[in-house]
Amino acid sequence: MKLIVGLGNPGSEYRDTRHNVGFMVADALVDRWRVSDQWREKFDALLIKTMVGEESVILAKPLTFMNLSGQAVQALAGFYKIELPDIFVVTDDVALPLGRLRARREGGAGGHNGLKSIIQSLGTQAFSRMRVGVGRGDDRRDLADHVLGRFGADERETVSAAGLRAADATEMFLSEGIERVMNAFNAADENLAP
Repeated sequence: MKLIVGLGNPGSEYRDTRHNVGFMVADALVDRWRVSDQWREKFDALLIKTMVGEESVILAKPLTFMNLSGQAVQALAGFYKIELPDIFVVTDDVALPLGRLRARREGGAGGHNGLKSIIQSLGTQAFSRMRVGVGRGDDRRDLADHVLGRFGADERETVSAAGLRAADATEMFLSEGIERVMNAFNAADENLAP
């Protein structure tokens, strides 16, 4: 069984913000898998349990705010007995240019409070993740305002395409593992214009 976690903040006021890219990718997967009517609330998360090909999958969107995402991830992983290599977290990243993807087998939080919470709750950095670049924006603007802001009209096409690529990467993780995702998507994104 695999656990796919899209990070974001709950509530309509946060819909379509940069910090909710993980939720956007989770929603894209739900559309692809045609399971949108199956969301249920459990362990402070919305989740769907489904089959993707031969793989049993739990897709989750934590309902805690970003800073407490680890609580839901730890509870889900513990209850469903999901091993660390079978966890895949999708989140935003201000350090990456808008639309750029970066997959890693493990690593630090890189200043991201959602990843920091998951690392604290799981007691390890050894879980796979896909970061979706949302850019830093204007250096004079408060970073919190930037990530909690909505994408501009000139950014929407780029972030939509990145979300679909991140959904492709997630499906590849399910069928082929993190190494294949890293080779296919990190290298491909190096060729994108900054």
